[in-house]
Amino acid sequence: MVTNTDKVRWKKGLAIVFLLMSFELPQKNKITVYLIGDSTMADKEVKAYPETGWGMPFHYFFDSTVTVENRAKNGRSTRSFIAEGRWQPVVDNLHEGDYVLIQFGHNDEVPTKRSYTTPGDFIANLEKFVNESRSKKAIPVLITPVARRKFDSTGKIEETHAAYTQLVKNVAKKLDVPLIDLDEESQQLVQQFGSETSKYLYNYLSPGENPHYPEGRSDDTHFSELGARKMAEIVLHNIKNLQFELAERIRVVKEKEK
Repeated sequence: MVTNTDKVRWKKGLAIVFLLMSFELPQKNKITVYLIGDSTMADKEVKAYPETGWGMPFHYFFDSTVTVENRAKNGRSTRSFIAEGRWQPVVDNLHEGDYVLIQFGHNDEVPTKRSYTTPGDFIANLEKFVNESRSKKAIPVLITPVARRKFDSTGKIEETHAAYTQLVKNVAKKLDVPLIDLDEESQQLVQQFGSETSKYLYNYLSPGENPHYPEGRSDDTHFSELGARKMAEIVLHNIKNLQFELAERIRVVKEKEK
């Protein structure tokens, strides 16, 4: 039998439930993740398909509180990225809690390219990216240049960024910056695939396979859709390992979405 006392208690309990429901859970602040780098990270024009920068699939992994601004561009080095005025707009729009993922080296390290950057200038430019990001209370992350597909005669992957990868590591240590060693980890991935199968990670096409490359393509630098996704996954795994707050915003894929 329900007594009047029971009814009063029930009403009080119900009132407390409605009161708690009236308070919304605190919302996460929206943040922006800026990607600055070269063609291995950049968004591509339709005419370049299926060539894919790893920054293209990267933004799909985050929830609605994260905006990914991919400012990477083909052929750019740290020097040309700054000289062309591509860095300053990033600084101007940074807010506290934003992230800046910095991956250069491919074009900086080649003396025959117009984009060549001396080791001293490369260091200075990386320090500029880091210090100016921090001045806006954003979080800079240094990333070593992603691996090219190059094997020796025994089928072992070869390092092609040794000097400039080490420069990135030196700056990370000097300025106490979070580091993602994409060079090393992407080499491991390519090695796992092996000399022939690893072509699926890069923009390899037979003649007539794709209308954008009627004569075919053998590209050991730029990625296929598969390769770009794999490289993005390496970066995401490191974001989790570094225990960034950003890791809490990575989407959980439900079974029906797979």
